[in-house]
Amino acid sequence: MSNALIVTNPFTGKTLETLALDDAACVEHALDQADRIFRDKRCWLPLHQRVSILESLAKLVRQQKDALALQVSQECGKPLNDAQLEVERAIDGIHLAVETIRNEAGTVVPMGGTSASIHRIAFTQMEPVGPVVAVSAFNHPFNLIVHQVIPAVATGCPVIVKPALETPLSCRSLVALLHQAGLPKLWCQMVLPESTSLAEALVTDTRVGFFSFIGSSRIGWMLRAKLAPGTRCALEHGGVAPLIIAEDGDIEQAAAAVTKGGFYHAGQVCVSVQRVYVHNSVIEVFCQRLVAKTSALNTGDPSNTDTDVGPLIRPNEIQRIHSWVTEAASSGQVLCGGKELPNNCYAPTIVLNPSNDAKLSQQEVFGPVVCVYGYDNLTSAIEIANAIPVAFQASIFTQNLETALSVYRGINASAVMLNDHTAFRIDAMPFAGLKQSGLGVGGIPHTIADMQTEKMMVIHSPEL
Repeated sequence: MSNALIVTNPFTGKTLETLALDDAACVEHALDQADRIFRDKRCWLPLHQRVSILESLAKLVRQQKDALALQVSQECGKPLNDAQLEVERAIDGIHLAVETIRNEAGTVVPMGGTSASIHRIAFTQMEPVGPVVAVSAFNHPFNLIVHQVIPAVATGCPVIVKPALETPLSCRSLVALLHQAGLPKLWCQMVLPESTSLAEALVTDTRVGFFSFIGSSRIGWMLRAKLAPGTRCALEHGGVAPLIIAEDGDIEQAAAAVTKGGFYHAGQVCVSVQRVYVHNSVIEVFCQRLVAKTSALNTGDPSNTDTDVGPLIRPNEIQRIHSWVTEAASSGQVLCGGKELPNNCYAPTIVLNPSNDAKLSQQEVFGPVVCVYGYDNLTSAIEIANAIPVAFQASIFTQNLETALSVYRGINASAVMLNDHTAFRIDAMPFAGLKQSGLGVGGIPHTIADMQTEKMMVIHSPEL
């Protein structure tokens, strides 16, 4: 097939499916149709219909949960147990969208408080902002689509979704299930532009009301700068998540949390634990516990239920990650891992005290690597953690409330976890990258709010 996308299993390298890519005419058709149905308000889907569609969708996803989880595992290399949790979380996200729009209301605007506003009442209602274009990432190929597409459906915005080219199958499945649940096809369209220039043209078109992006900061900020005037946007990039362990922190609990938060999905998560700052009085015992837990992880075939860490999404990621680890080893110590494994895997790796200017200390590795640094003074640890241009989620392990509040106040982060890893999240939470890590607030209720406008009605009558 010419002009085709070959989707492969990152562990086996085998072809899963070959999909046709969309040319300029296909992209234009999708934009035109989305614009047309939005401009004709007679086409808008009433609230009760959107609720019914989403309730039906949740049931359909539940019925196909095992098949959808297997598809997630096969196309992105996520261990099957984690893929099942991803689909379960997606079901909850759909229910959350229903709860949000069912309980949503505008406001009453006070009138009559001045002579100019007498004989008037005013209220607001919510309306969809316009056609949504959603560009997604590979690492949660089903649930990220839920995060971006379901709020659009819930608010009544037509949506065009472009999944990551490595993982389009889960997106296609969700779109098909939405249509099966009763959503008219033009209200949710998946496109696979044949070139980056065509994808950029899709995003920056004047008909786009809202742009939702999950991916690299380089691409996200570039696209934001090219958006048409009036297009709203939300950008979710990555971070270099810091986790601080105080001298009174529970070492066993912290080691278990770092193992999960650092190596879940081979570290390919925007809030994965990457930098761990440990008080020097407990760093030796912490490293012993962390190395033991990390070395016990099973790395390999994600389709096996006993696998903890699967492959990286692309072979060149292995080479990049290994080069970063090699650089860091020149100033620090590799305590475990640090080597390439078969089938596009990389051994879960811990590096002790790499220099603060190493790539692993400054940039998001997006791989199964955790760096541990010793500190004596909490204030200096916070300052070092803050001295990079990205900020997302962070955490502190301590039994002391004052220590926890000191970190909460001082650390650059949109969320601080106490005695938990940095990657904790439920979909009702606000989820926001700061500085270069993103723009706007994610989380399904927050995205629903972003995709709407508040429209006011003022009624003037001498009877009021």
